Amino acid sequence: MILEPLTPADDGALPGELLTELTALYASNHVFHALSGDFPDPHDIRPEQVAAALADELAVPGAEVLVARSEGRAVGIGITLDRHPDPADPDPWIGLLMVDAERQQQGFGRELTGRIEERFRADGRTGVRLAVLAGNDAGLAFWRALGYEIIDHRHDLEADRPCAVLRKPLL
Repeated sequence: MILEPLTPADDGALPGELLTELTALYASNHVFHALSGDFPDPHDIRPEQVAAALADELAVPGAEVLVARSEGRAVGIGITLDRHPDPADPDPWIGLLMVDAERQQQGFGRELTGRIEERFRADGRTGVRLAVLAGNDAGLAFWRALGYEIIDHRHDLEADRPCAVLRKPLL
């Protein structure tokens, strides 16, 4: 697996082929998007919606969007924050980790997570956090299997959705 930081063109646009790949990746996860409510119709996710969502992510100071590729194809995406907006929270965050639905259960999510954790470790970070939406039982099971532990239950800052907050020490 190769990780590529997402870097839009000078005008902020994503290359057409990459946007097509990322739109297909997002669209393949319609079950998650139905739960999250991030797109008006989770069965009809359009390139302009994905471009806008990614532009919003990249506009956040300290955010990074990483595209995971295998055999030349985008198989996943990870969005990270070097710090949470709450100044009392010392850890970086994984804001989103998504694997193409056709490629799930093949180890890509585990490998992508490991690569993200290693990047944070290399930066001297001692832990990483994330939030799992209430009702995302498969997501919660995935993160728990990777050693993340629930440390809190609260609503997310963006859309006031109930979430479990998980943390993993990076030793």
